[in-house]
Amino acid sequence: MKPPPFEYHAVGSVEEAVGLLAEHGDEAKVLAGGQSLVPLLALRLARPAHLVDINGVSELASFANGDALRVGCLVRQRVAERAGAVGVANPLLVRALGLIGHTAIRNRGTIGGSIAHADPAAELPTVLVALDGEVEATSRRGPRTVAASELFRGFLTTSLAPDELLTGVRFPPWLAGTGWSFQEFSRRSGDFAIAGVAVTVRLDTNGVATDVRIALSGMGPTPVRASSAEAALVGQPPSEAAWNAASQEAVAGLDPPSDVHGSAAYRRHLAGVMTRRALREAHERAEVRS
Repeated sequence: MKPPPFEYHAVGSVEEAVGLLAEHGDEAKVLAGGQSLVPLLALRLARPAHLVDINGVSELASFANGDALRVGCLVRQRVAERAGAVGVANPLLVRALGLIGHTAIRNRGTIGGSIAHADPAAELPTVLVALDGEVEATSRRGPRTVAASELFRGFLTTSLAPDELLTGVRFPPWLAGTGWSFQEFSRRSGDFAIAGVAVTVRLDTNGVATDVRIALSGMGPTPVRASSAEAALVGQPPSEAAWNAASQEAVAGLDPPSDVHGSAAYRRHLAGVMTRRALREAHERAEVRS
C-alpha cells in the first residue's frame, strides 16, 4: 500500500527539527530509521501532513560512556550492538539489541526511534525501565530529561509533547559484578516477542542480593517493573525456591492482552517461567563483591 500524501522536510540540525515540530504539532511525525513509522504509513494507521527527516543531523548519531552511557537517538541498533564499548558499558542492552527483529531491521532501526515508538513488546523500552534510564527531549522551550518511569504512558504513547524531539537516551553506569539476563519468547525468529523479561542482580560479600531489577515486556500497555518481586529477593541468598516465589510474584495481578498469539493466562505463565530462568542466569553471572 502507498502512504497518504505528506510534505517531506529533510533537516540538518536539531533546531530546524524542533522548529518544524513546533510549527506543525500533531500534524508532524519524525522519521529516523523508519522501521516503525513506514509500515504505519503504508497501512494508513498514521496520517501525518508533515514528515520531519532527522537523518541529516549527524550530532544525534554518536554515543559516549562517561558518568553514564549516552546514546544519541539516531544511533543504529546494529551499530550499538556491535560496538565493543557499548558491550562493556551495558551488556544487558547489547543482548536486548540482538533480539530486535532481523539484522536488516537493526541496520536501519534506531535506539531513539524504538523507545519513542513505545511498543510494550519491544526490547529497548523494557531495558530502559529495568535500569531506571532516562531520555533527553528538546523543544523550542529548551531541553529536559524524562525518567523511564515517567516516559511510557500507554500503548504506543509517551509523555513527550508533540513539539518535542527525543535526542538521546541515558543508561546509568554499569556497576562491576552485576549479573544480567534478557529472556524473551517469539513464535518465529524476528517476530515481536509474546513476552519478555530483563533482569539485573548485585550480590554482597556473602552472596546475598542487594539490588534486583525485573522488568517485563508484552504484559500490558507499557513495560512493567516488578517492584514487589524485586523487594522480596533483596537480602536473600540465591535459591530456586526464592526465584520460584519471585517469578510468581512478578506476574501476579497482571492482565496481559489475549490475541491470536496467546491468551492472557498463557502470557502470564510464559513470563513467569522466563523470569525464573532470567533470575537464575543473572545470579550465575553476578560476582560476589569483596
